[in-house]
Amino acid sequence: MDSEHIIICVGRQLGSGGHDIGRMLALDFGAKYYDRELLNLAAKESGLSEHVFEQHDERKSFLRSFLHLPNGMTGTDYSRQGFSQDTIFQFQSEAIMKAADEGSCVFVGRCADYVLRDRTNVVNIFITASMEFRIGQVMAKQHFASPQEARRFIEHGEAKRADYYNYYTGKKWGHASGYDLCIDSSLLGLMETEKLIAGFIRKRFGL
Repeated sequence: MDSEHIIICVGRQLGSGGHDIGRMLALDFGAKYYDRELLNLAAKESGLSEHVFEQHDERKSFLRSFLHLPNGMTGTDYSRQGFSQDTIFQFQSEAIMKAADEGSCVFVGRCADYVLRDRTNVVNIFITASMEFRIGQVMAKQHFASPQEARRFIEHGEAKRADYYNYYTGKKWGHASGYDLCIDSSLLGLMETEKLIAGFIRKRFGL
């Protein structure tokens, strides 16, 4: 391996429990957890407002909304300084690499598997689940009025997520060939799925 610490990159279908499983893995391996926390880290490293990263989080298209630019910067200033969606992605990628240098990490999404593709201490996981399970998870957390509304939310969110990943990596989001392990969390439940993944990681690295 590149070092003594390990990096776990978690890709996930919306509603599959990827966030919760990622947090459990971080606790299991004594690793730092980065999901939306990565936006704050990238903002700190770049000097830009965290709101800039939130507006473009896992979105390919560059939305020209400049309501929270740093130091009174206008939209025109923002463009003149060369910032673009690609620049935002670069800032975020640099934050991922810096965090990975410092110790064991769990990254959820944000193309971390691609950013860290040349490192040997990385394991890439993709978590899927049945649509019924995902609808139930989303309805419990987002309080949608109907399963149909929750399903539309899932399909819309996943389309954006896949578009972003495919655009920046040149790979296909969720395709088994891009990951070390793909697993359906609706078969065993979140806790047992995490245990299975953790066991795989330990065997993978001889821990």
